[in-house]
Amino acid sequence: MQNFTLQEIQCFDAVVREGGFQAAAALLNRSHAAVFAAIAKLEDNLGVALFDRTGYRVALTDAGRSFHRKAQSLIGEMEALQLHARQLAMGEETHLRVILGDACPLNDGLQLLSGFFANCHTTRLDLHFETIGGPCERLLEDEADLILHWIDKSDSRLEWIDLGTHSFVPVVAPGFLPFAPTGSITPEQMRGLTQCIIRDTARVPKLNYYIVEGAPQCTVADHPMRREVILRGIAWGHLPHFMIEEDLRDGRLLSITGEYFPGVEVALVAARRRDRPHGPIANRLWDHIGACAPDLQKR
Repeated sequence: MQNFTLQEIQCFDAVVREGGFQAAAALLNRSHAAVFAAIAKLEDNLGVALFDRTGYRVALTDAGRSFHRKAQSLIGEMEALQLHARQLAMGEETHLRVILGDACPLNDGLQLLSGFFANCHTTRLDLHFETIGGPCERLLEDEADLILHWIDKSDSRLEWIDLGTHSFVPVVAPGFLPFAPTGSITPEQMRGLTQCIIRDTARVPKLNYYIVEGAPQCTVADHPMRREVILRGIAWGHLPHFMIEEDLRDGRLLSITGEYFPGVEVALVAARRRDRPHGPIANRLWDHIGACAPDLQKR
């Protein structure tokens, strides 16, 4: 077996992802003949057939499927190395992309970031707001350097700093319910009442959180709008306790927390990719958040 080149691996991966030689050639901005020749040379060097060409579309052989799994790791390492090289070449980052998720108290998030960027004048903060699955999706698609939200802690691609927990409480306005607001309200009782939900900014939403199936819905963009909708008796829904503490105390909102609607505890974290290199400013911000985390957890 002879050595193969990184260019041949890139061509192989492009054919797999695009489903054919012509599409792969367009993706790589190369000729069809060049991609075809690269795959033929790769197969000749390896001594195995990577593609079955007997059908209308090329398909991976068993050997090709196994080889592609290993090739993806190599391509990922190459992309990480290229990113690291770019960061080394530019020195300190010119900007950092940070996302505040809907589970992060706005004041806490902005205070945490302002404490760092007030003394970091050469790096621009590119700040965005995303909801539900959006923050983690942006992070995993390399569209964010850092998020303040919740994550799936079983995902080995991520590292995080714990920032405390926040509870989401099911609430209604006084007089909204056609029955007594007790802790034994069932989903069947709520199914005929409008539920206010937040629009998920993930491109591919995966989960529906706290939703009563079959109930009429009112959709909003964020928690402040949801709070206003619920306060006016238009709908009911879950709101973060940090936002409605005074509303609950003064009776403007009523909790319906109980057996069937227990509320939810959300673990807020600062998260970034573990499998990506980070520049000097990103690492200093990470250290800053780590230093501030104990105070945030006490709140």
